[in-house]
Amino acid sequence: MSGTVIRRRKRKLKSEINVVPYIDVMLVLLIIFMVTAPLLTLGIDVDLPKSNAKSIETKNDPVVVQIDDKGNFFLAVKAGSNEAVSKETLATKVGALVKQNGKEKLQVYIAGDGRSNYQPVMDAMNILKDAGVEKVGLMSQPEKGAKK
Repeated sequence: MSGTVIRRRKRKLKSEINVVPYIDVMLVLLIIFMVTAPLLTLGIDVDLPKSNAKSIETKNDPVVVQIDDKGNFFLAVKAGSNEAVSKETLATKVGALVKQNGKEKLQVYIAGDGRSNYQPVMDAMNILKDAGVEKVGLMSQPEKGAKK
């Protein structure tokens, strides 16, 4: 019996990555994010009064107290996070923010609807003053054609 050696060829390993499934997953995720991103913007519609005032540039996100045309209060601590609050809750939350950030660093603005009465804006200013806020700004919408 003579020894016959059977040689089997070993397959060479591929060192390439198949990226086609990754591209498919990425496209599906892109479509999901494009559809859901506009739905994540939370807020209320406030028709701000018009003015010729220059816009203010800030380093930190300011605290914004929004008042709708029915006199309801909304508090936005971070951009895009509106929360319906009562007058008592507004005073408590802003007071805690003043203690946390300090009186000088905290920027508070009131965005009152142009169609609402002026009384809720004055109430908000009094609540903020009692909570320890020293400076309160009033927000407005720039007029069409006004310089920025």
